[in-house]
Amino acid sequence: MTWRSVFQTILFFSAVLGGRSPAAELKSQDLLHQARAAFERGKGGEAVALATKAIEAEPKNYRGYVFRAQLHVGLKQHVQAIDDFTRVLDLEPKLAEAYQHRGSEQFKLGHINESIADFDKYLELVPSQAPQHWQRGISLYYAGRFEDGRKQFESHQTVNPSDVENAVWHFLCVARSAGLDKARASLIPIQGDTRAPMMEIHALFAGKAKPEDVLAAAKSGDQRIGFMERKFFYAHLYLGLYYEAIGDAKLAREHIFQAAEKSGDNDYMGDVARIHAELLRQQDKR
Repeated sequence: MTWRSVFQTILFFSAVLGGRSPAAELKSQDLLHQARAAFERGKGGEAVALATKAIEAEPKNYRGYVFRAQLHVGLKQHVQAIDDFTRVLDLEPKLAEAYQHRGSEQFKLGHINESIADFDKYLELVPSQAPQHWQRGISLYYAGRFEDGRKQFESHQTVNPSDVENAVWHFLCVARSAGLDKARASLIPIQGDTRAPMMEIHALFAGKAKPEDVLAAAKSGDQRIGFMERKFFYAHLYLGLYYEAIGDAKLAREHIFQAAEKSGDNDYMGDVARIHAELLRQQDKR
């Protein structure tokens, strides 16, 4: 997650939690404004320290915990973020977004079942968001709940019909629960995903392209460093998942580890690659 995206999330929470300004909150509010300014300057540690002072000034106001939790998210301090979201929910148990964000942080620590529990609680509070919840589908896949994952990705298809990634994760769930032939027969058709090399990835899973076609597509187009890194990240992630689906453990590991090395700031999917690589390492220790 980039500094900008974290700050946008903080602004979202500020909108949700705002509207209260009794005199007792003024010190806390001032400290949070200072923390925001520090955050914008890229001073993450300073921002956390200021948010902590705001919490100490008003320990029963969950706004400060929300703010600090999101700072921890941006700093990849997942344990601390979970602790703060838990404190938020102790104070305000109906705040659905806190479950959503805590679930994401649980996933980033490899706490798969805990992430599902939080996502389920979020959807219990805002059931209208169920079709949107592709993150839950990924957690279900890693939990081995392939039929539930299949249903989640089929639901997501109704709101996101042009996403190759959704079709691939649906394929992966079906392959694990019903076999490769069934997965290929039920591969969701996709048109209009303009992100390279997504359409080549879809063709690969459909049996209409080869792995080298995916890598060639990643090499084409925009040659700027950031764009190239992102394209190769997705190429290696989905090549790794493809090889895993067809039972080639050696090539699956090779590509998953390359994706994990390139995960960088590739949002939630970067965390997916990193967690997948960690799960493979754990298998080696057994």
